[in-house]
Amino acid sequence: MANSGFQLLGYFLALGGWIGIISTTVLPQWKQSSYAGDAIIMAVGLYEGLWMSCASQSTGQVQCKIFDSLLSLDVHIQTCRALMVISVLMGFIAIIVSVVGMKCTKVGDNNPSTKSKIAISGGSLFLLSGVCTLVAVSWYATQVSYHFFDPNTPINARYEFGPALFVGWAAAILMMLGGSFLCCSCVNEERRGQQFYRQSQPSTAREANVKSSPAEKGEQYL
Repeated sequence: MANSGFQLLGYFLALGGWIGIISTTVLPQWKQSSYAGDAIIMAVGLYEGLWMSCASQSTGQVQCKIFDSLLSLDVHIQTCRALMVISVLMGFIAIIVSVVGMKCTKVGDNNPSTKSKIAISGGSLFLLSGVCTLVAVSWYATQVSYHFFDPNTPINARYEFGPALFVGWAAAILMMLGGSFLCCSCVNEERRGQQFYRQSQPSTAREANVKSSPAEKGEQYL
């Protein structure tokens, strides 16, 4: 029961992380205009994400424009796009695989050893998905920091971290925690099974000797 609860905890943590990764991918607030230093506070706030750039006015009106050309984008934006899409796809596959492999479900093979291996596969996919998200978000944040502290960048053209980056970091941590819980619970279960098998072998051998001893005695009398 403890392992089942541990697996459920890891599964729901990873599920929450996967939802956060989807939100991070589609949000346009990966970076936002900075008002630090001597920057002039404008009535328009600028935001930029992986797919579009937006301008938010003080009246509450928001206008967004999708990036027209893929090849004209910076390399780090193209790479972050690919990593986030791969992360979402791997998370979706991991959700399905983990449902089949968890002890509390009766989907697929009922062999405990097989289900444990399937659950470990799902947990590993969760881990890889979280790593991809962490790399994408951290790389994008590094680029934002580099241009912010670059003296050649005009003050009014500097950007800071947007809310989407913090959502991405939290989602990556949840995803990796959930995958680790799934993998650790299944590894412990396999170790217990191996120990039980090793302990049962001597007792089985003794029972076989006890059963065979009367027959051997009878042969000696004959």
